[in-house]
Amino acid sequence: MKVLVADDLSPQGLEILRQAEGIEVEVKTGLRPEELKEIIGRYEALIVRSSTKVTAEIIERAERLKVIGRAGTGVDNIDVEAATKKGIVVMNTPGGNAMAAAEHTLALLLAIARNIPQAAASMKERKWEKKRFVGVEVQDKTLGVIGLGNIGRIVATKAQGLGMRVIAYDPYISRELALQKGIEMVDLEELFRRSDIVTVHVPKTKETEGMIDREAISRMKDGVMIINCARGGIVDEEALAEACRQGKVRAAAVDVFTEEPPPADHPLLDLDNVVCTPHLGASTSEAQLNVARAIAQQVVEFLTTGTVRNAVNVPSVDAETLATIGPYLKLAKQMGAFFGQTSPFPVRKLVIEYQGEVTRYNVAPITAAVLSGLLRSYLEEGINEVNAPFVARDRGIEYSESKVSEAADFTSLITLRTEGDRGRHLVAGTLFGKKEPRLVTINEYAVEAVPEGTILLIDTEDRPGVIGNIGMTLGAKGINIGNMQFGRDRVGGKSLCILHLDSVPTLEVLRELEALRHVLTVRLVQL
Repeated sequence: MKVLVADDLSPQGLEILRQAEGIEVEVKTGLRPEELKEIIGRYEALIVRSSTKVTAEIIERAERLKVIGRAGTGVDNIDVEAATKKGIVVMNTPGGNAMAAAEHTLALLLAIARNIPQAAASMKERKWEKKRFVGVEVQDKTLGVIGLGNIGRIVATKAQGLGMRVIAYDPYISRELALQKGIEMVDLEELFRRSDIVTVHVPKTKETEGMIDREAISRMKDGVMIINCARGGIVDEEALAEACRQGKVRAAAVDVFTEEPPPADHPLLDLDNVVCTPHLGASTSEAQLNVARAIAQQVVEFLTTGTVRNAVNVPSVDAETLATIGPYLKLAKQMGAFFGQTSPFPVRKLVIEYQGEVTRYNVAPITAAVLSGLLRSYLEEGINEVNAPFVARDRGIEYSESKVSEAADFTSLITLRTEGDRGRHLVAGTLFGKKEPRLVTINEYAVEAVPEGTILLIDTEDRPGVIGNIGMTLGAKGINIGNMQFGRDRVGGKSLCILHLDSVPTLEVLRELEALRHVLTVRLVQL
């Protein structure tokens, strides 16, 4: 079997590949897309870092390819959907560069606090501008960490060593677990209000894109400092530049950009109070060694034994089992994502109940799919069916399974439920025709909803005219309703309106809906 290494990989990683029996390694770096397309059909495995773009066109020509290995966390440069359709496993190495990214964050924190890059540049010009570069101490300052994944936790711990107070926002970390590490958990609004420095450590998703925008910055302290070493686009770069020019933001540090490399006229590049680095978060010799060793070992194990580790697009089950339980895996992942986005409180204890025919199978992969869907929208990249159970436990999320051989109303039924200080949350789903996922219960409401696309869940009082007002509000904004479902607890009580929309409503539209008479809550779900 032949392995193509298309980006620079440390010698230690190459040695693991070359020592594996039955594997032939070829290193061809710097290939143009057309060149890669011409030769990709010869290989069973492809290993890349971030430089090589593995597009759908390249994957289409990969007639023998079984696995793509990414030496790093992000798989933005790989068309995962195209690979999945072609039956190619995509693997990454989550956590291998966490220390490097965390240390770079802290280096930037100190750099902007003490104006180090600007002062160094001034000295290179043979100037002595001591008074110009007066900085601030970080001791006794409040650091707000958004996202307590592998990187966020390291940043928080090391910041405490600098004498900083650390507060954090992460809906999937319990207050008790955080307090054990000396971290105070707060909501996002409180984090914005209290933090002297804000650092971002979340994946780029539909929910986190633009998380730090003009409105968010306006709610922060005057003179706040902002750091983004996560992903470009989580911080609105135009809004950040404007706030830095106006003095709302004292200083900022940016290692990642929406477009990389950023254009020459990018607004952040000309500002004296902004430190920019060219995506150096994982650029340490140790991190590159870690991810090279990890991906080489994973690819060898897959090619020689069929073992799947850290795959982002398939569960860790054999092909025969996957064909049987595949529809349940799809239902489970969609239910998990729906449950996580609609729960009114962080999930601490999750009960997964299986009823009917589904209990005949090994439900462990299905449970993993539930957890993957639940966690994926909120945590760092690299969450998948393989590592989701471990990440859940690491984050203090307890989950349990139960089986009931008979289901009262359906051939099979999967129910997710949890309880918290603010009540209970329950979602049940099944397969129609053994293939089509459906949600059939949401808390006290019996429904029949397809768990996909853009969905609005609107809790209302059961009064005449409510649905009409909702429709008119959306229509006035040019938002088309593709499908509608309703459920109610009793006549004149409360009802649940489920709307599948053809486009994503803005925050302004959601607020207009919340302001309507008899509307209680509005929740946006994107699956």
